[in-house]
Amino acid sequence: MKFYDVYNGDADGLCALLQLRLVTPRDAILVSGVKRDIRLLQRVDARQGDEIVVADISLDANRSALTRALQNGAQVTWFDHHYPGSIPQHPALTPYIDTDPRICSSLIVNRHLGGRFPEWAIVAAFGDNLEQSARQLAGQVSLQDAEIVVLRELGVCLNYNAYGETIDDLLYSPVDLFRQLQPFSDPRDFIRASDVFGSLKQRMQDDLEHARALQVREIAPGSAYVVLPNASWSRRVVGVYANRLAQDNPCTAHAILVSKPNGYLVSIRAPTAHPTGASKVARAFESGGGREGAAGIDLLPDSELDRLLDAMRSAFSETV
Repeated sequence: MKFYDVYNGDADGLCALLQLRLVTPRDAILVSGVKRDIRLLQRVDARQGDEIVVADISLDANRSALTRALQNGAQVTWFDHHYPGSIPQHPALTPYIDTDPRICSSLIVNRHLGGRFPEWAIVAAFGDNLEQSARQLAGQVSLQDAEIVVLRELGVCLNYNAYGETIDDLLYSPVDLFRQLQPFSDPRDFIRASDVFGSLKQRMQDDLEHARALQVREIAPGSAYVVLPNASWSRRVVGVYANRLAQDNPCTAHAILVSKPNGYLVSIRAPTAHPTGASKVARAFESGGGREGAAGIDLLPDSELDRLLDAMRSAFSETV
């Protein structure tokens, strides 16, 4: 019998799994990757009696691998907030899936555990750009303003670390990072004991300075886009930069494109004032997916750029 923990390498995936393992420690095989590497379940060769926990990756994107795992006799528990498609009805599958745009996987886990480690859920919510949800939970557990600020910074930094085309683009691999987080039931203790936070924060600020020097172009009232160069710093900062643009311009949707040799990597943010529509735009393209407020396209061919801009214009004109 084997245990597998399969999780997105961003703040939400890390913090969702961390909460679960703080309650139920176990020696599991960790399966993760860069944020865009969401077809993670296909790496798991599960057999009869094996147990799999999945955190913060789309069921729809892993459907065939899930079917195989269930057919092989594995037990699967799934925590997620992305578009799932049709959820299989199977006695060995326990899904905790909620696509409300105000929630993330770590908030789902926090709810499931009855609020055992809310500070980690707050870190994740901030990392996923769910400012209102994070602050609401912080208020419920009576955090001070200074504590909220530092938990927000940690969430943003953990999310920043997940963006890249390969693990080589990241400062820390998601597996190594999880192991560094794992001993800490409180993120404030992690911040005090580890130099990871400081290192991530400094590199993130350097990358953001590069991004802010680029021109953001209007598509139409209510939508805009910006193109980043083909560079490691672009791939690292794209998510944080997208969230910053969304926060600074709450009534505008943004598409952030990172140049690739054969097209673009795309991050899409719906307006924070009306956080819906990003997933629909992304899923109109072959490698697109995500959730209502934030989504992406792994490879947008050069020839499809105009179609993306038209889709942004059409989807978000009503939010103006």
